[in-house]
Amino acid sequence: MSTRTGLNKNNSAVKRIMQEARELANDPCTDYAAAPLEDDIFEWHCTLRGPSGTEFEGGLYHFRILLPAEYPFRPPSIMMLTPNGRFELNTKICISFTNYHEELWQPAWGVRTAIIGLQGFFPLRGTAAVGVGALEYPTPERKRLAVLSRDWVCPTCQRTNLGCLPDPPTAATSLSNPDTPVAADISVSQPIASVPAPVISADSISSPPASSQLSAADIPSSSPGAPTTRSIPAHSIPLIAPIPTRPSPPAPILIDRIPTPPVEEVRPSSAKPETSHPAPQPPADLPALAAAITQSSRRPPVVLDTAICVLLVLAIALLAKRVF
Repeated sequence: MSTRTGLNKNNSAVKRIMQEARELANDPCTDYAAAPLEDDIFEWHCTLRGPSGTEFEGGLYHFRILLPAEYPFRPPSIMMLTPNGRFELNTKICISFTNYHEELWQPAWGVRTAIIGLQGFFPLRGTAAVGVGALEYPTPERKRLAVLSRDWVCPTCQRTNLGCLPDPPTAATSLSNPDTPVAADISVSQPIASVPAPVISADSISSPPASSQLSAADIPSSSPGAPTTRSIPAHSIPLIAPIPTRPSPPAPILIDRIPTPPVEEVRPSSAKPETSHPAPQPPADLPALAAAITQSSRRPPVVLDTAICVLLVLAIALLAKRVF
């Protein structure tokens, strides 16, 4: 895909289309191939492989995807170009993710979503296949069109469907290829070299264990013409089981008990509780005059009360004399 000029790269639709074009160019999937046109990135040409297990298996179908200027906020339109027996040709087909159902479209979907969704709509039949652009051909006719679709040439791309989407390599084709090297069976016909027995001196081992002594039955008999092999004696290693020991209990953390202090019982008293602010008591070292003043402050003075009463009587008498 060559670099396109004259496009506003700040446009959100152009950014999204260029991003999806790069992703699909690097997509390793062998079920579809898609790319925008060189002169118009809003028109894509795609080649789709027929779903396996259906009458469309083995077929290759070419179609157009028309993206609106508000993409990806509005859905694309799909028009089938290869005769298939399922959809009409050069007609905008009605599927849940096309321009016929804008209320179901989500901006997170893209061109790959439309391609995979179209592949899932191929095997539908009956009422599920009803809509604008839908066809109902018999199964033998669909199989015949699937075989012919591989050599169909797009007038815009000038390429066959098989050239746009080659068949993936399989294990059967690799085995049928005579140029593929086949690994030959390797048989070992050479005798195995004999292993010399180790030399053990008496100085190094004072008393060899009984298991290290070889009997005549352990030594294989060698026939003339056959290679002689000797087994390497293996010294047995005595296994000594550990003596089980019982763990001693841990020392007590506290040897002597700490006596808990007795809790004093609080008994409710029937007497009236004392006030929080008792009357101040005069100290013993104050003079007698200060003590007398403190004692006299507790009671109101009688002379003062008498003087107030006399003044009130005189005031009442003066008012009564003026009135009467």
